[in-house]
Amino acid sequence: MRSALLKPFWWSIKNRFLPPGKVPFKTIGAALFSLAICLVIYLLSIKVIGYFHRQNELGIILSLKIFQMAWITLFAMLIFSCMVSAVSTLFLSEDNEIIFASPSPPAEIYFMRYITTSVYTSWMMIVFSLPVFAAYGQVFQADMLYWLFLGITVAATSAIATAFGMLLTVILVTLFPARRTKDIILYLSLLFGIFIYIMFRLMRPEDLVNPDKYVQFVDYLSTISKPAGPYVPAAWAANFLSLYLLDRQIDWLLFSLIVISPFSLFFLGEWAMERMFFSGYTKSQESFGGYRSFASHLKYRLSVWQWSFSKEAKTFIRDSAEWSQLFMIGALVVVYLYNFKSLPVNRSIFEEEYVTNLISFLNIGLTGFIITSLSARFVYPSIGTEGGAFYHIRSAPISITRFLLYKFLFYAVPFTILALLLVIASDRLLNIEGPMWWFSVITTLVITWTVVAMALGFGAMHADFKAENRAAALGSMGAILYLFTAMGFQLAIIFCGALPAYRLVRNWLKGMDLLASDIAILIGWSLASLLLAAGVSLFFFRKGVKRLENFG
Repeated sequence: MRSALLKPFWWSIKNRFLPPGKVPFKTIGAALFSLAICLVIYLLSIKVIGYFHRQNELGIILSLKIFQMAWITLFAMLIFSCMVSAVSTLFLSEDNEIIFASPSPPAEIYFMRYITTSVYTSWMMIVFSLPVFAAYGQVFQADMLYWLFLGITVAATSAIATAFGMLLTVILVTLFPARRTKDIILYLSLLFGIFIYIMFRLMRPEDLVNPDKYVQFVDYLSTISKPAGPYVPAAWAANFLSLYLLDRQIDWLLFSLIVISPFSLFFLGEWAMERMFFSGYTKSQESFGGYRSFASHLKYRLSVWQWSFSKEAKTFIRDSAEWSQLFMIGALVVVYLYNFKSLPVNRSIFEEEYVTNLISFLNIGLTGFIITSLSARFVYPSIGTEGGAFYHIRSAPISITRFLLYKFLFYAVPFTILALLLVIASDRLLNIEGPMWWFSVITTLVITWTVVAMALGFGAMHADFKAENRAAALGSMGAILYLFTAMGFQLAIIFCGALPAYRLVRNWLKGMDLLASDIAILIGWSLASLLLAAGVSLFFFRKGVKRLENFG
């Protein structure tokens, strides 16, 4: 029976990536493009980690500390992603009525949802983290056994995060019978915020950059050498791999904990599913309470764009799994900006102005990555989630082009505000002034508007109006193509902009006038970037419009 429940999922994956009777050019292209992006991340990670490794023992310890922090951050993000998706897959999925009508016990339903949720929530973070972890093996010249342990620990950590997130979701939905589902998501978000804060304090990142806090340098080394978060499963994996990278020793106790924990949490979640699920499911179907009126007396007639904005806003607010993520975004913004405040730029061996301007330039890429990830989460599925209502939109007196344009404007406003907040606030904390401030702000705006337009275009090109839940869209071919295409666009803009930015800032710091060649390079890069951004946006936007016009 378990295989029968999983067949629709496997068939949908197979037909999506390997369509029968056709050569999967899209799949091959997406795979090659994904490998190229992963290769870039791998090479950049080798550069950074190798720089630390070539220093003294302190550099090696710091690189391993960053390794541990990366594992714990990945684990926290996996848990939150699973908790948000589990509410949709377990309690709000459209195929629940069909599945519950089948003679399937709750344990088998839990197993099926466990597998699908793991795939939907883990693939992105695993794909982007593996090149970084692989770079550590290359820099530390690890043997083949490291790669075996790396695969086992990554898979086990992902399985632990999924099992823990689903278990917590089932329990919370059952414990709050009088609350609507959006209230449950709110509690999940708040709990995750507390979890992030605790993990952040356990890692104590400020100790990495503050040796003056200690009387003797040996105390500093001893402090930062301590294993991070000994009670966190991700820390087990990080400490286990760190020990093997450093001394080629195998801690069998940690390895046993890593391997056994996924099974223990899975069976515990299965037990909770059998005893609590149907009670929580019936309570999750409660209505809004019947106090809202279906009509209001308007003093004036709204225009088409106002009606479109009103529809998008109400759709977003009514989906508690979406607006509740704003709490998580707020927490990430705070932690993101806190990292800039804690940077020890005054202790650098280089001049502080050069270091801060370099960090500001790299911050463009970090901000673009955050905007791309959030666009994949919110903007890309926005077309497919119209569902059956899309037929009403097609019959409405509004063209598909205007429909997508209004969607773009609706999402462009908050994403622009978020991007400007991240860039301007971080530049303020770094005391960035002059040309780099304008360079970072303008470049970030171009990247933000482009990736939002690309998300909308890809979402229209690969819209699935029959998806059982919103999380399913994040694992589709279109989502993969969008993520890697957007990352490739950003890497091209930032890589080509390094030379003009360097010349611009160097001359400004030295009080020199720009040479004619510098101005020519800056103008050439600006025009090329704008043309590339406009061309990419219009290309995918028009492809999306054409796909929706021919739909049906």
